Amino acid sequence: MRHQGKITTWKDDQGFGFIAPNGGGEPVFLHIKAFVDGSDRPGGGELVTYELTADPKGRPRAARVAHVGQRVSAPRRPGTSKLPVLLTLGFVAALAAGGLAGRFPVVVLGLYAVASVVAFCVYWWDKSAARNGHWRTRESTLHLFALVGGWPGALAAQRLLRHKSSKQEFQWVFWLTVIANCAALGWLTTDRGAALLRAVMSVA
Repeated sequence: MRHQGKITTWKDDQGFGFIAPNGGGEPVFLHIKAFVDGSDRPGGGELVTYELTADPKGRPRAARVAHVGQRVSAPRRPGTSKLPVLLTLGFVAALAAGGLAGRFPVVVLGLYAVASVVAFCVYWWDKSAARNGHWRTRESTLHLFALVGGWPGALAAQRLLRHKSSKQEFQWVFWLTVIANCAALGWLTTDRGAALLRAVMSVA
């Protein structure tokens, strides 16, 4: 919800000021970084619209501030880009094609499928535990499932369940596990990797 008010105090050298809300109420703190892209630097006295948030002490603070009449686009929610989904679909298609072409045993497809289902279930369990205040799954465990081949299912859970999709640190590590897994799979398509895989399969 957006509110409207007037910048009554502005300290340009320090980059902050206060907004007097229309209709009265406690002044709202305003920082220069709260303005949306494309906004002119204020000088004081401007009418602005803003979203109301609070600082750690509960005091009102303005966010996504814009001058009256300036168009403000809706913020993009984390984890809504289609690129990761398209890359995953491409990976699954390439994996299936490689298995059918004999680049690696078809059982690898089954391992990815099982790992993905398990990863999705673990994400679902952790999401439920977070809501109900129960024992949580460690992030290292979630990353381990992604590393061993469950990352397509983990990505599906992040998107469908909206779990762990907005935590930046988690996402960085998650995509590193995806890269590591894909690199390992690529090595298995080499002659040396294929020989090792056949040796492991024969022992199993």
